[in-house]
Amino acid sequence: MTTEPEAITTQQAPPGELTEAMLEALLFVAERPLSRREIGALAGVDRDTVDARLGDLEVSLRERGLRLLTTGDRVELATSPEAGALLARYLGIDAVRLSPATLETLAIVAYRQPVTKSAVERIRGVDSDYTIRGLLHRRLVVELGRADAPGRPILYGTGFDFLERFGLTSLDDLPPLDPDVASRLAEEGGGALADTEPSERSDDAAAGMGAASDDA
Repeated sequence: MTTEPEAITTQQAPPGELTEAMLEALLFVAERPLSRREIGALAGVDRDTVDARLGDLEVSLRERGLRLLTTGDRVELATSPEAGALLARYLGIDAVRLSPATLETLAIVAYRQPVTKSAVERIRGVDSDYTIRGLLHRRLVVELGRADAPGRPILYGTGFDFLERFGLTSLDDLPPLDPDVASRLAEEGGGALADTEPSERSDDAAAGMGAASDDA
């Protein structure tokens, strides 16, 4: 547990070598998500090798207590959703319930990201400043940068805490949207739904997230 990522690379793994076990150890001791470029640089291997080992590790972990989470180019290890209740009892953590308004806001951010607060408020029809600040505090929503628009408003999205809380390994695992909901979000422009046909979505996102929140 005290070994640093650099030590694994320089002392245990010769440059140009990256096994599945080495990758798992590196991600286990890392104190933050690592990019594929960082992993490749540490191990002295190319992007294809990193992607191949990540794929191997993802498959190996499916029947174990850890999961490989992916957001953009970065990856990290997290405990499996199935172990959530047991770990919460051990750590003395009570599940935090999310209100319907919070779930609605979170669903909009998740599917529309990157999205501004004003866009969220146009969709919801109400002020969302308090709700977004609460989601930021819980690290379910993160700041992704600023929009290229007057005033340079902040762009919001989701990070690793969101994936871990809802038992997702990547944003590709988000539950499908009802066609009417997808159409409404798509009409607002941009975001994750911009290139998605509404007919490809079939369930309500907020309802699905609510169920996942209750189980987390």
